[in-house]
Amino acid sequence: MPSDLRTVPATRPLSNMTDGVLLRESLTQQDLDKYSCIIMDEAHERALNTDVLMGLIKKVLARRRDLKLIVTSATMNSERFSRFYGGAPEFIIPGRTFPVDIQYSRSPCEDYVDSAVKQVLAIHVSHGAGDILVFMTGQEDIEVTCELIEERLRQLVDPPKLMVLPIYSQMPADLQAKIFDPAPPGVRKVIVATNIAETSLTVDGIMYVVDAGFSKLKVYNPRMGMDTLQITPVSQANASQRAGRAGRTGPGKAFHLYTESAFKNEFYIQTIPEIQRTNLANTVLLLKSLGVKDLLDFDFMDPPPQDTITTSLFDLWALGALDHVGELTTIGRTMTAFPMDPSLAKMLITSATDYECSEEMLTIVSMLSVPSVFYRPKERQEESDAAREKFFVHESDHLTLLHVYNQWKSNGYSDGWCIRHFLHPKALRRAKEIREQLHDIMVGQQKMELVSCGTDWDVIRKCICSGYYHQAARRRGVGEYINLRTSVTVQLHPTSALYGLGDPPDYVVYHELILTSKEYMSCVTAVDPHWLADLGGVFYSLKSKEYSAKDKRIIEGEFNRKMEIERQMVEDRLKEEKRLQEQEEKEKLLAGRVKSSGVVVKKIGSNGVVKKPIVPRRRMGF
Repeated sequence: MPSDLRTVPATRPLSNMTDGVLLRESLTQQDLDKYSCIIMDEAHERALNTDVLMGLIKKVLARRRDLKLIVTSATMNSERFSRFYGGAPEFIIPGRTFPVDIQYSRSPCEDYVDSAVKQVLAIHVSHGAGDILVFMTGQEDIEVTCELIEERLRQLVDPPKLMVLPIYSQMPADLQAKIFDPAPPGVRKVIVATNIAETSLTVDGIMYVVDAGFSKLKVYNPRMGMDTLQITPVSQANASQRAGRAGRTGPGKAFHLYTESAFKNEFYIQTIPEIQRTNLANTVLLLKSLGVKDLLDFDFMDPPPQDTITTSLFDLWALGALDHVGELTTIGRTMTAFPMDPSLAKMLITSATDYECSEEMLTIVSMLSVPSVFYRPKERQEESDAAREKFFVHESDHLTLLHVYNQWKSNGYSDGWCIRHFLHPKALRRAKEIREQLHDIMVGQQKMELVSCGTDWDVIRKCICSGYYHQAARRRGVGEYINLRTSVTVQLHPTSALYGLGDPPDYVVYHELILTSKEYMSCVTAVDPHWLADLGGVFYSLKSKEYSAKDKRIIEGEFNRKMEIERQMVEDRLKEEKRLQEQEEKEKLLAGRVKSSGVVVKKIGSNGVVKKPIVPRRRMGF
């Protein structure tokens, strides 16, 4: 660390925060005047907020020559960041890890779970002391891997003792913490984890790493308005991070369950930036509030896909956050105060202004802002399912979440009560914290009045409809629905409170679509079709509002023309921006001049040119 950063004057205290918090601060301090130096760590992860901050800070640096930016990472492509900031200097700091012997598969493995189990047993039987860390894609693969290791270990004659420990995000915190406990004398630990173990935690004693080479990635499809959980190959940077886990406390070995040729020729150098694979509605709203008139004028390191921008603009217009020329409306400006998905922000606002159910909606939105509160252990699935059903409100998964929170509150926010009812105490505590933060925004900043509607579920369901009317579906069969806008066939998830009802509702709205084995609606609420007509009349049920067939054709035609004009404008702007960018790069190349700036890019590791990835196959190796 440079000597001028070792001591900090009392007038310049250090602030440690997430990229999201700094991004929210930029709404009120566009030049970030309170900071003289900003250090952005783990830049290689290319999180959505990080990428937006990169562009914002680049503009701030042009206005503030006194501001310094330091970008650090263990595995990033530093040349890319240096070019983005006008040729900023790069510094490579050698790591203090121990050497790791990396071994690749000689041939592609057919089943990465089976190959991982065989490799773990081979290490356990024939290698020296040291714990083992196995990287898998998710809960299902982790549980199967643990079962197979224990099953095949029992088939061996007098094998050495082995403690098998899983860890994934949906495990209770007390079970996750077991991986940090030292193993008894004479016992080796094997930890089977998701990519959470790449950077988020470090376990002492790991000497061996087994890398399946895959991870789950959430990818947004703008045409269908759906998130897809895809099992994809990790990047070279991820693979290096995983291998490095074996060299934290001593020399180690990393066993990659893919060939060296696949690693060099078929893996991305870095993970695909989140900004290129996620819904950008909240980001677009944020940039609009910062005065970005044309999103194509914003300097993204990697521009998001055109379809995603268009869909985000359309969704914000549908929610009433943008007008027909893309300017923020009054409710749109209010929505920017809430650090969440625009649909959730819309529900919070209307709960206070229109429906008088803000107390209940505050709880529902908070519960939607955390991972699932329900815990379903593999060995006690029937018990956990029965416990979950006791909380069901059969009209709505949103109301089910409200019921869970209220019951937890009635029982004194007890962790023991959560465990008895197969609920995650940590997730509920986080929901409580978010609720308090949103309460401060609504009451303290926005001067909204919190009102309870008691047990009037219809009012709450209509308020939910006000935020989700653009995500509605109509029943077409048993458990099967069709999206009213895209005509995509979607399903009720088996864990939904509405699943398996004898008389399922004809119309529903949903929080999001998730593609796993099928297209499932996540968090569903039954709605009255007249609510859809009242709240989203430009989309639905024009007939129920007594329009004639001619009027309907005129309105629909006008709507389609406006949307086509807006889409064409976006396409034209994208093409022009691309042309100008290419022209600018050519001019810079010819000029051969490099501008200096107050940016330092730090890097540990290698970099290269991005190559075309392979198409991943479930449990199939390279």
